Amino acid sequence: MLLRYRFRLYPTGPQRAALARNFGCARVVFNDAVAARRRAHAEGMPYPATAVLSKSLITEAKQAPERAWLGEVSTVVLQQALADCDRAWKNFFDSVGGKRAGVRMGPPRFKKRTAVQAIRFTRNARFRVLESGRLRLPKIGDVKVAWSRELPSEPTSVTVAKTATGKYYASFVVSLDGDETLGPVEAECGIDLGLNDFAVLSNGRVIENPRFFRKLERKLKKAQRVLARKTKGSANRAKARAKVARVHEKAKHQRDDWVNQQVAKIVAESQGIYIEDLSVKGLARGRGAKSIHDAALGMFSARLESKAARAGRSFVKVDRFFPSTRLCSTCGVLAGPKGLDGLRVREWRCECGAVHDRDRNAAVNILREGRRVAAGQADTVNASGGQVRPGMPGTARNTRVAGQNEEPTRTRLVSTSR
Repeated sequence: MLLRYRFRLYPTGPQRAALARNFGCARVVFNDAVAARRRAHAEGMPYPATAVLSKSLITEAKQAPERAWLGEVSTVVLQQALADCDRAWKNFFDSVGGKRAGVRMGPPRFKKRTAVQAIRFTRNARFRVLESGRLRLPKIGDVKVAWSRELPSEPTSVTVAKTATGKYYASFVVSLDGDETLGPVEAECGIDLGLNDFAVLSNGRVIENPRFFRKLERKLKKAQRVLARKTKGSANRAKARAKVARVHEKAKHQRDDWVNQQVAKIVAESQGIYIEDLSVKGLARGRGAKSIHDAALGMFSARLESKAARAGRSFVKVDRFFPSTRLCSTCGVLAGPKGLDGLRVREWRCECGAVHDRDRNAAVNILREGRRVAAGQADTVNASGGQVRPGMPGTARNTRVAGQNEEPTRTRLVSTSR
């Protein structure tokens, strides 16, 4: 299993200048590689291999007067920029050929000089953490690190990134042989996600929606108004832009910390976790896109799945077409309100006499359906009473049970920053 640990860096003035050189050189090599392959395509020539580009764009380019400054940075940084370009082209070709799932990707574009920059060092660069706690980076120096915890093993790579607010972070990738397995518990929970309440659990617990971005929206509006009045290219405009970035960063950090706390609590209390498989990208196309992004439902689901896998918990995603809201959890009849008008109904009565809270009823149904899916029973039906994904064995496409497939777990990068 691969994990990622992120810590704040405090480089000195000369170290910040050295990092800026590394960021710029990596960006130039990446753009040169994109241009070389575009040129080969336009001339009808085969795409040059990475080894050929490495020789022409790095080794030979250092000997040329117009690219001599490439020798001021570590060669590993330039090689990793080429590797990123090669991976971007591969993802594009796999997407066009149907080998890559998801939205179709476009070809890599030229990188611009922006406020967000990043470079990567591998073991070949011989970076290391000193006994004093500083991080030694080649041709940069010993950088101060704000350690919040110890690394569980020797890092395989480190990515140094600069944010839009001018802060520097080091992201270490480490490999773990064992899982962080927690003690077994008997409780299980179904989770219904929403916007009025962030989540309603089948055990009755309600997690309120914090709405971090909404709370800072007025402050953001004021900062953006100040930014719009500054002269382009001036120092005051750069300061105003940093203030806008700090508002966004504050909302992001609050959301990350809050999601990590909720995920940790749910995983610690539940042996089996069942959640609905929402199409967050589809929901974000509507009028409530800002609220959908602010709630970060996709991030919560991804981190919950990752944490469950590391803790040895069972994690199942119920099919998104399962009528968890309309299905009566008492008698099993599709009697709930439907359509757009049904979204406004928060409480409804079934023909059997049971009165249901909309979200609590959905959480109970998700719990039961998740148990059936985990047991291999393929009897999921949609709101019309028909089979979900007919002809397919069960709902394996939308089901992920932690601990049953170890290979993807070893190759997944998990962020553990706070």
